[in-house]
Amino acid sequence: MPLTTPRRSRAVTASLLALVLTVGTACGDDGPGTSASGSIKIGLLASLSGTYQAVGKEIRDGFELYLATHDGKLGGRQVDLVVADEGNGAATAVPAATKLLKQDRVVALTGIVGGGSVAGVYPLLNETKVPLVGSNGRPELKEVSRVWHTSYLSDEPGAAIAQHVRDNVKGSVYAIGPDYQGGWDELRGFTDAFAQAGGKLANPDGKTTFTPFPATTNFTPYFARIKASGAAAVYTFYAGSAAVDFVKQYAQSEIKDVPLYAAGFLTEGGVLNAQGEAARDIYSVLNYSPDLDNAENRAFVAAWKAKHDGSPTTYALASYDAAAVLDRAIGAAGSDPTPEAINTAIGQLGQIASPRGTWQFSTTTHSPVQKWYLRQVRQDGRALSNTVVGDLATIGR
Repeated sequence: MPLTTPRRSRAVTASLLALVLTVGTACGDDGPGTSASGSIKIGLLASLSGTYQAVGKEIRDGFELYLATHDGKLGGRQVDLVVADEGNGAATAVPAATKLLKQDRVVALTGIVGGGSVAGVYPLLNETKVPLVGSNGRPELKEVSRVWHTSYLSDEPGAAIAQHVRDNVKGSVYAIGPDYQGGWDELRGFTDAFAQAGGKLANPDGKTTFTPFPATTNFTPYFARIKASGAAAVYTFYAGSAAVDFVKQYAQSEIKDVPLYAAGFLTEGGVLNAQGEAARDIYSVLNYSPDLDNAENRAFVAAWKAKHDGSPTTYALASYDAAAVLDRAIGAAGSDPTPEAINTAIGQLGQIASPRGTWQFSTTTHSPVQKWYLRQVRQDGRALSNTVVGDLATIGR
């Protein structure tokens, strides 16, 4: 083995140093952030299969529409959007989120359809210190320092319409919904506020009737119970394929003439097309309708219709707004938009101009302080649509 000369030794040392620096750059990154090219990685988790597939696709498409209308950038940086399938709940959502947060190392997470999925993913956010800008309903959480939602808390739709139902229904109301986290929250919001307003449930035990999730496809036995209760109206929450089954069977049942009130997801988006004439006259409550008259909404609806059939939904709107929130926050986070910097910037945004109308994050729940609208399924040209027929409460806490 030949001896190493001083010149050769210096060359070898330089080579080893270069190798160490290269490996350190590639593997020793201490957290998510921007790439060498200046792009930024965002994770989007949504139900692209299962019961709420239609909702998940709207969430994905709403976020992608914002990117398409903003040169593919957020905060001036090119976005690498990593999309993962949430599936039907926490059992599939948690491993998908784990990959996004720990392997893909996104700087922010968005989307998530189910409240149970949010609860399941929540510990990962604290572990990785990555913010969630969610775009569908969520349950109450004890600590929300890294959790933001551009949609609503899951109990808010029912709370917003309860007084209207109490004022307009002469008699008791039957409450029914799916037996999982989202259903519990949605129905609790209505029943609690309805009781406070002096309303009475027609359910024999005075408690909401919950149907198995996601197994229930035959609602006929439940309609028989509603008829037997003597209810003057029904309040419900279903979404996705369950909403189609519920509405079609309701219209063919012996209680078809009993007024039906619902959280707006019952007739929102593609499910209304699938329900068809069966959905006519249903009243619902929601934070958005495509017929709202403001400049932001006109631009949003036009951009959506240029790429998609039909009108945008609240799911698409909330995801579009999630992208808008991240756009402003990443821009405000400075030259190194780390997850912590982005999270801090979100908390300082103030009022946000949106197709739904101006809103802002609550300082306590990190969900929107926003107006809710009463809608009814009515004829609109050749098609049925959710038409705004009145303003309800402004809610946010």
